Amino acid sequence: MRRLGKSDIFVAPLALGCNVFGWTIDEKTSFTILDAFIDHGLNLIDTANIYSTWVPGNKGGESETIIGKWLKKSGRRNQVVLATKVGMEMANAKGLKPTLIRQCLEDSLKRLQTDRIDLYQAHKDDNETPLEETLEAFDQLIRSGKVRVIGASNYEANRLEQALSISEKNHYFSYISLQPYYNLYDRERFECTLEPLCIKSGLGVLSYFSLAQGFLTGKYRSAVDLSKSQRGSSIERYLDTRGFTILDALDTIAKQHLVSPGVVALAWLIQRKSITAPIASVTNVSQLDELAKSTQLHLSEKEVKALNVASAYTASI
Repeated sequence: MRRLGKSDIFVAPLALGCNVFGWTIDEKTSFTILDAFIDHGLNLIDTANIYSTWVPGNKGGESETIIGKWLKKSGRRNQVVLATKVGMEMANAKGLKPTLIRQCLEDSLKRLQTDRIDLYQAHKDDNETPLEETLEAFDQLIRSGKVRVIGASNYEANRLEQALSISEKNHYFSYISLQPYYNLYDRERFECTLEPLCIKSGLGVLSYFSLAQGFLTGKYRSAVDLSKSQRGSSIERYLDTRGFTILDALDTIAKQHLVSPGVVALAWLIQRKSITAPIASVTNVSQLDELAKSTQLHLSEKEVKALNVASAYTASI
């Protein structure tokens, strides 16, 4: 188990992304995956109030609702580190104004059928609301006992650093984690600006799109393969020389360890100093069983170097 930033919360080194609940998988399948996830000794499940507004007929909150039903049925609330988010647009709620944060929290608690959120995250920075107001609202929620700790997602380094400074100055509870877009392909933005700040400030890091929307599993190797996913258009950008070089390195190492490329890609993240737990989504238990192997796979220095070289970008050291 790893400490989540400067908090008393400990999490396993792999988190479950629940954005697919109520989207590409139904309630029954979601329940099965959640049970299997806990049975693997893992504990952090990550969702958001907005999941999944992009699906025709959905209005948001579908993922939280499914998780809430599972928590009630399974009785496993105390085995879970429950993380959700606020701030993205759904219905008439958008941003991080104090009134919206408070109302959205109550809505999430109701859907999740729980009395507390372990990690409540600002899903996206809100430049129209003063950071002081947002952070004071989060501080009050922690003091009320409805939230244990708070985190940030999709923040730029300068704004995150400013938020941490404001919390310290005003004696507010501060962000203890960051959820950035980060994987073996998408390295530069996080590593150049956010990673140094997270290490310096002792923030936990929960990377999302840890498998580059599935590209790093090796599922997509040509334009023809893009039809396999509803995200085909966004995955297309990975089909370049650098992307194929990364897949070749993953294939070589995966073959040596008798695992899939996705397991190696997650293990690379897990072994990175700054990462607390990468987030990965699955649509069936067999996928979960395979990806869970990443928590037991230790890559040698030579293998890590090979992956670093294969995925090198302009600013790489």
